[in-house]
Amino acid sequence: MEKEIKLPFDCEILDDEPREISNPYTGESCMLTPGAIAVYDTIRGAEMMGIYKVVRKGLDWFRQHYAKEYMILLD
Repeated sequence: MEKEIKLPFDCEILDDEPREISNPYTGESCMLTPGAIAVYDTIRGAEMMGIYKVVRKGLDWFRQHYAKEYMILLD
């Protein structure tokens, strides 16, 4: 069983299974775990709302735990 990674902030996990997520700008995609999807969705929402402290915390978390996926989806 995969070790659970502590999320960087409280966010609601809506997915039960890993899912493929696409970069809306490049079309590239990768598989993310349900927790990583929740963090990704929170980052995107915080960007739209201008809550940059949350964005930064989420980006740092992604770089640490999902470096390849960070480069595809968020860099």
